[in-house]
This record gives sequence, C-alpha cells and structure tokens, in this order.
Amino acid sequence: MRCGVIQICRIPTVADTGYDLLAMGRLFKGLCLGTKAVLYVAGGFSWNCEKQYRSMPTHGIGRYKYLLPKDAPKKKKDKHQMKQIKAATNTEYGVLNILVSGYDMTQVELFSKYIHKLCNRFRICIEENYALPTKSTEVMVMPEQGTKMYLDAVLRTHERIVQISRLNATFCPIFMEIILKNQPEGVQLSIKEHTEADYHARFKARPELEGLLAQM
Repeated sequence: MRCGVIQICRIPTVADTGYDLLAMGRLFKGLCLGTKAVLYVAGGFSWNCEKQYRSMPTHGIGRYKYLLPKDAPKKKKDKHQMKQIKAATNTEYGVLNILVSGYDMTQVELFSKYIHKLCNRFRICIEENYALPTKSTEVMVMPEQGTKMYLDAVLRTHERIVQISRLNATFCPIFMEIILKNQPEGVQLSIKEHTEADYHARFKARPELEGLLAQM
C-alpha cells in the first residue's frame, strides 16, 4: 500500500527468501535513502527511517550570527555643547587655556605634546587638547618705483590649546618656569582663563549658511 510519500512494505521472512538479515539490512538502507519517509513492518517490529536534515548532514553547522546580540540602531551625533566653566577657589585656579602658536606646525605640535605629558606627570587635570583653525596672513610688498603692491609671501599661523583645570596656586610658578625653560624658538606661549568667546573661536564661521538660516 502507498500513500503520499510513506510506503508500507511486507518483508518476507528468511525461510521464504533464503536471504540473511545482513542483505535485508542493506536493502532497507537503500530504500530509506530513496524516499522521504519509509516505514517497514516485519514480524511486529517497525523501523522509521526519516531524514533529519534538509540537503546535507552538515546543514546549519557553523552558524553563529543568531547567537550574537543585535546591534542597537546608530544614534545621530548631538551638537557639541559647551561645558560649564569651573570657578576658581582660594587655592586653585579655574579653567586655564595654554595657547601654543607658531608658523612651524611641527614645533607647535611637539611643544603642545610636551606640555600634555608634563601635566600628566604632575597629575594636573587636563580638560581638553585641541587645535584652532589655521590663520593665514598675506605679506604685501611695494616696489621702490611704482605704487602697485604685490604678494610676497603667505604666513600660516598654527595654534594648539591645552586646557587644564584645578592648578594649585603654589605649584603654578614652578610649572610655568619649567615650561618657559623648554620653550623652543619661534613658538609663542600664552596662558589665560577660559571664556565663552574662546569656546566659539574653535569653530569656523559660515556666513553663507547663517544668511540662509536668517532668510528662512
């Protein structure tokens, strides 16, 4: 009898056919591989040979993506907001900006790194370490004969700021003396308190965008 993909077969006994059980087992194995589900009945016993895989015995082995947690959706970066300026106390300064500027960018970078490492060595709290937009200065020259000026050179000023806080008032003179003794040639150094105007100076002005926003 055959119904769908399931076949039920009457197995002859050894006395009827003369075959041994090993040969019959090979026959059963071949039938199991040829059909999706085959049921054999012989003398009250039944064997269910059914495929437990789809196409290959190794189907699905090695998959690990379902074990990993799902990544959270990326959030849009918020606009950079100004931090609250720490006030000075009787024994400590507030937020100070150490400004390093010069025409040679290599010297400016090396000196700002030296100040950063020096602050870490003396355990001075560093708020931020950033660069200001490069400033360009055009040098115009007027010839001896004539009134028309021509461009002679363009000087680019590079600025780096190391922002520190909670500097001890008694240690400040020693700290300044160490920095001044290691100041390289051609590099200018200045220290002043951090203000809101210094924060806005970090960003380049965009007059075209501001004009469009004003028209909307």
